[in-house]
Amino acid sequence: MALLMSLIISSALILVKSGYSDQFFSDLLSSWSLAFVFAWPSAYICAYLIQEHVLSRIEFY
Repeated sequence: MALLMSLIISSALILVKSGYSDQFFSDLLSSWSLAFVFAWPSAYICAYLIQEHVLSRIEFY
């Protein structure tokens, strides 16, 4: 999920900021790699916090 979300957000931000150009895919690859480095641990930590703090308070029958 972090892989796809970082790709979508990187693509959208590049298109909004500079539009489509000849360097779009090279900019996308460099931006996407940096975004994924931050997105994966963030998604992992958020999933852990949600599981521990939110789902533990819900009673499932």
